Amino acid sequence: MKLNNLQHPINSGFNAASTANEVISGIDLSEKIVVITGGYAGIGLETTKTLASAGATVIVPARDLEKAKKNLQGIENVEIEKLDLIDPQSIEAFAEKFISTGRKLDLLINNAGIMWVPLRKDSRGIESQLATNYLGPFHLTAKLWQALKNANGARVINVSSYGHQMSPFDFEDPNFENKEYHTLAGYGQSKTASNLFAVALDERAKKFNVRAYSLHPGSVYGTDLGREEPMDLFIQMGTHDKNGKIKPEVEAKLKTIPQGSATTVWCATSPLLENMGGIYCENCNIAEIDNGQIEHRFDDPLTIRGVQPYSIDPENAERLWKLSEEMIGLKFDII
Repeated sequence: MKLNNLQHPINSGFNAASTANEVISGIDLSEKIVVITGGYAGIGLETTKTLASAGATVIVPARDLEKAKKNLQGIENVEIEKLDLIDPQSIEAFAEKFISTGRKLDLLINNAGIMWVPLRKDSRGIESQLATNYLGPFHLTAKLWQALKNANGARVINVSSYGHQMSPFDFEDPNFENKEYHTLAGYGQSKTASNLFAVALDERAKKFNVRAYSLHPGSVYGTDLGREEPMDLFIQMGTHDKNGKIKPEVEAKLKTIPQGSATTVWCATSPLLENMGGIYCENCNIAEIDNGQIEHRFDDPLTIRGVQPYSIDPENAERLWKLSEEMIGLKFDII
């Protein structure tokens, strides 16, 4: 397994406690155009605010337009468009509208995602977490490729998760047709796919001055990602007491939303990353490869770190790229 030799921490000047505002300090994004899926809630909303405050024009494709309008009200330099990542026609319509404007695209941030859902499948029979968290962003990136290329220095950021450690990608049965469904296995597989996508995309796109990254935002308090999660699992993991309340000592170690969006902003804007890509980041830095030397404890969020070799393996990345094209019926040629 030949992994990216850049996959190791550097002296970034930031850490797990850094906020998005600290990361963006001194960076001017005037005339930059950003698309950020899910940029109207949780860490996505904070990312939108941060990039817009630095002068970027931020386009927020939203599944829930009313919620987006409400949450983004009063923020300058923001445009809202309709997009549902589980619907291929919706992806096509959004991308066609954007491409028709002739605009370049400096930053594509694939931020939207779902978690803890029961087994659901889209109209193509694809498991919903895989469809929303990975294949939707793959399709969207493909359709926006020309605008990324035209920016001459674009970045594609996949907001992944430590959850990739819960499952490698199952090339034989990605849609749980022949095995029992476990929601965390579906989530983990989708995030492994996000990491592999960054590896394969960067390898293809770097000759056009487009770089790709994936990242773990951290264990963040106050997002709605776990809205369907059964409380029993929280209790089992040791993060909540028997009454379903988060333990104070755990809450104190979780990231705030401004801290949770910091690594996205760092990947999107850091000059340290100008000549590198295909890497997985966390805590405003490049992550350490987890070869079993990291002890993980869910009641101590600071230990929830590291990247599994299978999720950044170039051979897996190439295999997944081909399978993804087959699954969505689309050739993603980077030319």
